[in-house]
Amino acid sequence: MSQGRGRGVKAALRLEELGWSDWFTVRADSVLTPGQEPARVMTVDRGSYLVRGEELDCPAELSGRFRHAVESSPDLPCVGDWVGVERASPELAIIHQVLPRNTVLRRKRPGKAVNFQMLAANLDVALIVQSCHFDFNVRRLERYLVVAREGGIEPILALSKTDLVTPDELDGLIGLVRAAGIQEPVLPLSNETGDGLDGLQELLEPGRTFGLLGSSGVGKSTLVNRLLGREALDTRAVSGTGEGVHTTSRRQLLLLENGALLIDTPGMRELGLLGASDGLDDSFAEVQDLARGCRFGDCTHTQEPGCAVLAALEAGELDEDRYRSYHKLKRETEFHDLSYVEKRKKDRELGRFYRSVLKDKKR
Repeated sequence: MSQGRGRGVKAALRLEELGWSDWFTVRADSVLTPGQEPARVMTVDRGSYLVRGEELDCPAELSGRFRHAVESSPDLPCVGDWVGVERASPELAIIHQVLPRNTVLRRKRPGKAVNFQMLAANLDVALIVQSCHFDFNVRRLERYLVVAREGGIEPILALSKTDLVTPDELDGLIGLVRAAGIQEPVLPLSNETGDGLDGLQELLEPGRTFGLLGSSGVGKSTLVNRLLGREALDTRAVSGTGEGVHTTSRRQLLLLENGALLIDTPGMRELGLLGASDGLDDSFAEVQDLARGCRFGDCTHTQEPGCAVLAALEAGELDEDRYRSYHKLKRETEFHDLSYVEKRKKDRELGRFYRSVLKDKKR
């Protein structure tokens, strides 16, 4: 796009071209204050922000009041967020608040900390990328599907690097996906040959936001460059195993030539579940359908008499690996959910203690 007046302005865009919809209009009217305007967070990199709105495209920083009011890191702006900003100058905007999020992409923060880590917000579609070569893993795919569905995001599976397998091997991989009860659309593609890219282009509708998810080295950055038609993101040569090398280190929202919006995220080694019970139920819909026939409403599907899930498992109507994966993910999210509730309770108690100490000092 051509550069407009001032360093902080590019060619004007309507908010709808950045993903704005009536859903945000209804909510923004009640939260934006006079002097503030909506802008979308395009890049987050180590606490630095780039935002874009109508006649606005510049770096941004948090206001002191907003920074002080934030209780935890998930409340901070993330890529894809809509924020209320004031223009400090043509080259700087001040972020005063994060507008309500329509959808969220989040995971448990890696390591022992029990808290959410925001990956992106306000996505319409999650393109879950798995390589046909060494990265393919149905159990990991199930985890990604749970995270996407919990956040209200429509998932699509993109099988990359189809040039590294035979057509029969590709059919076998898709068969494994379907055998696991996963019914989401599957899009095979190759950055090397271009196969499948036309089908992907047809999915990328103007004004909608798509997110690329997947492990390091599955070809996400190369795919972004192919879609942009230029080398916008750094890529590195494949390793000796045939897999790519991780290159993306920040999250950013890109505007494609056809008007679609695309969020590229760094590869993730960990995808822990927290607060994902609804996404788990949606992703394992066949288990939930069977559970309606259980004798007890609080059946855990492990040992209770009259359990319809166990009956289907014994009859071979429910895949054993699928059943085990369901229970593994269910135990994980329940454990983390309980730990999170306890942590929030302790944080609130500590907050009340600090406030009482400050109050006593003022007396």
